Amino acid sequence: MFDMHIEEFFKDCSKALLMLYQNFPKKMTVFVEDISGPDQPDEYGVHNDRFMSTFGALIWLADEGYVQFETTIRQEAIDQAILTSKGLHMIACVAYDDYLQGLLETMATKPAGLLAQPRIEVLKHISKHGTSSQLALAMQHLLKGSH
Repeated sequence: MFDMHIEEFFKDCSKALLMLYQNFPKKMTVFVEDISGPDQPDEYGVHNDRFMSTFGALIWLADEGYVQFETTIRQEAIDQAILTSKGLHMIACVAYDDYLQGLLETMATKPAGLLAQPRIEVLKHISKHGTSSQLALAMQHLLKGSH
């Protein structure tokens, strides 16, 4: 459905938001490697495209107002990161949502009562039991609805 780099973008965003949610309200360092996996920079110190795309997703989340951070640690992390009010509201409010309900209905593993939980629980379920396209659709829907 989506191009691979877009599915990876939405997956990276959901992982970053989950990490920040689990540590909220403490600020934390979000390492790109913890989201995209290990990377071996080349002999010039240049990271691979996947690693740099994940770093770009973290910066995008901040540019769009979902997270804030104090500084970057080279291109390897964002430091003193925290969810903004906008980011927290998007993933922490209860997911009474027909679109998300429809996505969950298409999955082989259907959760019981998940829509009475915060949206982050829906994202965790889709991440664990769904496809990357289903996760991308859920993230796209949540990001669209938070503007």
